[in-house]
Amino acid sequence: MQTSMIWGNLAVEDLKRTKFFYEQLGFKSNGYDEVENLASFKFGDNQFVINFFKSDRLASSMNGNVSSTRDGNEVIFSMAAKSNEEVDQWAELVKSSIGTLNMGPKIDENGFYVCVFSDPDGHKFNIVCMDERM
Repeated sequence: MQTSMIWGNLAVEDLKRTKFFYEQLGFKSNGYDEVENLASFKFGDNQFVINFFKSDRLASSMNGNVSSTRDGNEVIFSMAAKSNEEVDQWAELVKSSIGTLNMGPKIDENGFYVCVFSDPDGHKFNIVCMDERM
């Protein structure tokens, strides 16, 4: 058996803040703006979808509690950059937004040029250039 699509669902506290942040970074809405308790964006060339639900709504769907990003990490989404300069541009964009730059830009232990940032709810993203080695 094979599924036709996969997407991610994450919990957030403030949907307006989430929409503002991802729009600042240039991500495109997935077209569900009219759906209550949901912000949805497409990421990358393959248009991977991440839905952001109000925490209580997602907890209800999971029939359990959502993870607290204040206490730890749940997942890190990695996004490819075409050059080291593009990683630098992402880092500057995050710094000028309401997100948090957690690491870098720097060369990581595998020799890739990376930066890590968090959205306002603490969800982590890794921007990595694997094509250029310094």
